[in-house]
Amino acid sequence: MVVASATRPARLTLETQAIAPDTTALRCLDWDRERFDIEFGLENGTTYNSFIIRGEKLALVDTSHAKFRDIYLEKLWELIDPTELDYLIISHTEPDHSGLVKDVLAKAPQVVVVGSKVALQFLSGFVHQPFQQQIIKNGDQIDLGHGHSIEFVMAPNLHWPDTILSYDHGTQTLFTCDVFGMHYCNDDTYDSDPEVIAPDFKFYYDCLMGPNARSVLSALKRMGDLPEVKLIATGHGPLLKEHLTDWVENYRIWSQAQAKAAATIALFYQPGYGYSDVLAEAINRGASKTGVVVEPVDLTTTDQQEVREIVDIAAGIIIGMPDSTAQTSLSTILATAHNKQAIGVFETGVVGSEAAYPLFNQFRDLGLTPSFPVIRVAEAPHEALLQQAEEAGTDMGQWLLRDRTVKQMKSLDTDLDKALGRLSGGLYIITAQKGDINSAMLASWVAQASVEPLGVTIAVAKDRAIESFMHVGDTFVLNVLEEGNYQPLMRHFLKRFPPGADRFATIKTYPANNGSPILADALAYVECTVVNRLDCHDHWLVYSTIETGRVSKPDALTAVHHRKVGNHY
Repeated sequence: MVVASATRPARLTLETQAIAPDTTALRCLDWDRERFDIEFGLENGTTYNSFIIRGEKLALVDTSHAKFRDIYLEKLWELIDPTELDYLIISHTEPDHSGLVKDVLAKAPQVVVVGSKVALQFLSGFVHQPFQQQIIKNGDQIDLGHGHSIEFVMAPNLHWPDTILSYDHGTQTLFTCDVFGMHYCNDDTYDSDPEVIAPDFKFYYDCLMGPNARSVLSALKRMGDLPEVKLIATGHGPLLKEHLTDWVENYRIWSQAQAKAAATIALFYQPGYGYSDVLAEAINRGASKTGVVVEPVDLTTTDQQEVREIVDIAAGIIIGMPDSTAQTSLSTILATAHNKQAIGVFETGVVGSEAAYPLFNQFRDLGLTPSFPVIRVAEAPHEALLQQAEEAGTDMGQWLLRDRTVKQMKSLDTDLDKALGRLSGGLYIITAQKGDINSAMLASWVAQASVEPLGVTIAVAKDRAIESFMHVGDTFVLNVLEEGNYQPLMRHFLKRFPPGADRFATIKTYPANNGSPILADALAYVECTVVNRLDCHDHWLVYSTIETGRVSKPDALTAVHHRKVGNHY
């Protein structure tokens, strides 16, 4: 059954369907969503899935996004009596899944909220009211009756630190929330056409799960202890049953390759403490763009042997300052770290937390290489601070992969190198502004791509800071450099800027219609809007339409970049 929103017919809809005995899916279909967090420029919308399980007792697995409040709650209370709801299982507390928890509690105050310790801590901060709760650990079970015994599998860092999976022994259904999901919205409840959804499945994995490849493998190992799984009920996109084995095996293969091939950053922090979560997420996002594996670790709950093992394999260590209860873990990290590793430290905005600078200096005295200055947190994180955190993660990732980058530069045949080097291009500066944050990049892989509408393509390396400013719907300015007058701008924008630094502090600019900086010394500029992105392995090929433009010197020529070899810039 599909219910349409009265305000946006056929664009915010809700589908209910029986997916197993005594089990009903409520799928909120968001047809027009174009962006999801900073990672995703969406082409096919998304869904938010929650589930009702009826035994002698009644359980609801997750809720939905707040934008579906009216139609979701109306349908939920039509399907079940709120006074009979016994359990609300929280797979994780990201708002797109827990956005209506407070509304459910208002109608069903007797419900027991079930989740990991970290999830319930997070949730308390969201709902701001007392509620009945039950903390579960790996292997714990809740018996709903009529054969529906729900067993819980801990899956931290997929992709939040509080994630759990829930397995119904009665129907052999595994409820996974973000894990195995995808941002894909259509009328098919299941994975009937794998060729159509496979690109979205892979893109979702690459953005959210791949950066935590070792955590994925740990979760798959715990899943292996379960009986047969016949249906994976995801939190986003279609449910998986037609080709279930293939999807799970893809996760295994991709994660094994990622964990084996990439350098690892151990990201230690205390979930739920100050602003540690949002800063850790930004650092993780920035580091992951470079191709390293980021292993988030809870400083307060992780066994000390596991802490030692993670530090031992890590090429880089980043620590968010915890409270005094994590002192044992900090001592273990200090005792295990060695001088071939990189180090970074960030504050969490809590008065009384462990001091950042003394710890940072201890690691430096051990011979570890500082990757970025200590990130100071004096107030609630704003866009500029989050950009600084993201760029700090990128800086460490690039530093860890520096030897691989040099090796790749030397890897191609000499004749092929020289042949590719003859593919010359112009010289351009891409500039972008979002609110109070900005970014820029020197570019030469630029070409006009369409006439109607006017459009250009730009190849952007995945580890460039400006990549986060060039998702579908974003705007930017393409500044054209002038032959014979480009060296000062080129030298400036080739510099390595500290994380979060203003690229335009000493450069003369004026604002474009779309808000991005126009370089006053550029030969010409065009204002662009990102329409699509193509994954080209180590680059994104960004196709953008042109809104307007201007030439300052009609008779001047565009600067041209001639390379000697073609396997690096």
